[in-house]
Amino acid sequence: MNIVVIGGRGLVGRNVVERLRSQGYRVSAASRSTGVDLISGRGLAESLVGADVVVDVSNSPTFDDMAAFEFFKTATFNLLDAEKHAGVKHHVSLSVVGTGRLEASPYLHGKALQERLIASSGIPFTIVHATQFYEFLLDIITYAVGGQTIHLSPAYIEPVASDDVAATIARVAAKAPLNGSIEIAGPERGRMSELIQRFVRDMEAPYEVRTDVRAPYFGAMLDEFVLLPRKDAERGELGFQAWFEQSEYARADW
Repeated sequence: MNIVVIGGRGLVGRNVVERLRSQGYRVSAASRSTGVDLISGRGLAESLVGADVVVDVSNSPTFDDMAAFEFFKTATFNLLDAEKHAGVKHHVSLSVVGTGRLEASPYLHGKALQERLIASSGIPFTIVHATQFYEFLLDIITYAVGGQTIHLSPAYIEPVASDDVAATIARVAAKAPLNGSIEIAGPERGRMSELIQRFVRDMEAPYEVRTDVRAPYFGAMLDEFVLLPRKDAERGELGFQAWFEQSEYARADW
């Protein structure tokens, strides 16, 4: 089986590539650093020659404006078109729990369009919905901070280690397509504002976290449960504290 990982040099992509190679599969990583550009299409057709499975873990460079929507629209169209010409037999895509429920967010609106394009492409597929990565908490802080204050929603989240997500993606990539989706979440539930307050405290970062029910999450207002997975979601093994203690953030120098 020949597998191509789009975004194979990123956080999750590198992990997926390593896992699949260790299992004996032929795997190549495709990204802009290897000459493959999803937006222009440059190098895309060449990267998919002989591919049986394509794993797409690429991501928009922005989160809270229409550029995110346009990224997923263009990138997904180009990738699926190239896969059809290459005869790809299984498309695996990483998406987000809550996609389809938060259309006010340009990012999640783009992910919802991506999923519709995949489902209607005629290519057998599996979509992996993941909750927020622990590693993604810093991005949430970056987009919510104003001065030394971080305004955050008290909505519940069940964040997960990217390593656990990569393990799930590698597993489904090696199996038959589901023509549907699965979900993976972390082992613990907490309110976003409280969990990030804990994160900020553990990092000894110079920020104050304030809970605000009106605080936007990448352009969308949240109710308490909108970011939670289904009851049948898979569960990652690594809890927040164990992840933090082995992460680079435990040693951050502020």
